Amino acid sequence: MDFGLNGTRALVLGASRGLGAACARALAEEGVQVCAAARNTAAVDDWAAAAGLSARVEAVAFDMADPAAVSALAARMAGLGVDILVTNCGGPKAGPARGQSRESWLEAYEGMALPMMALADALIPGMAERGFGRIITIGSSGVIAPIPNLALSNGVRAAIAGWSKTLAGEVAPLGITVNMILPGRIGTDRVAELDAGQAKKTGKSVEEIAAASRATIPVGRYGRPEEFGAVAAFLASRQASFVTGSMIRVDGGMLKNL
Repeated sequence: MDFGLNGTRALVLGASRGLGAACARALAEEGVQVCAAARNTAAVDDWAAAAGLSARVEAVAFDMADPAAVSALAARMAGLGVDILVTNCGGPKAGPARGQSRESWLEAYEGMALPMMALADALIPGMAERGFGRIITIGSSGVIAPIPNLALSNGVRAAIAGWSKTLAGEVAPLGITVNMILPGRIGTDRVAELDAGQAKKTGKSVEEIAAASRATIPVGRYGRPEEFGAVAAFLASRQASFVTGSMIRVDGGMLKNL
């Protein structure tokens, strides 16, 4: 199926590896000119070259924790004319809900939520002028089923979900859709690192940890990054113009919530 994206432009955050890279690659394969923003631009260049997509992928140095960098990127991308924004960020430190300092909450919110909100605000006027726009946020299953000991992540990502749903209603008449994708256990480097960390903590083997995780997934395996990227590409497509304000789970049926 032709998603009708050839010649459009996308900005993908956190695109050096993992889910961000998977989304950037899927869009580039659909003919999108992708600005792949990341702290590690060499990693972007590497995967783009390996996939034969260097002509469609521009690595852009970017640190979400730097407010000046956010403002500069917003201004540059608004000038270029971005049709598709894929927001993606790492998670804050683990910990319980009790005892978190005001500074910890502010740091998490300012480092995760505010940059994507600022970028969306900067890009929406151009999208509205062209009558086409897609804002896609990579979230977390913690939005639906809060993950124990990840209070900061659960709280801030829930705030992002509320922003996303509210924004969707505001910009729908302008031809702009706003959606979230909630990943389960996708076989990225980050998930491998988490499994290794859990193995070290418990004294079990990495395979034992992975097997226990797979047992919670009805499909019986970890997802592939390209499967996640394909969902992002569809949400960016012209065919998905009636899908907005949604949270799409890509988790192999892991969450049991309705």
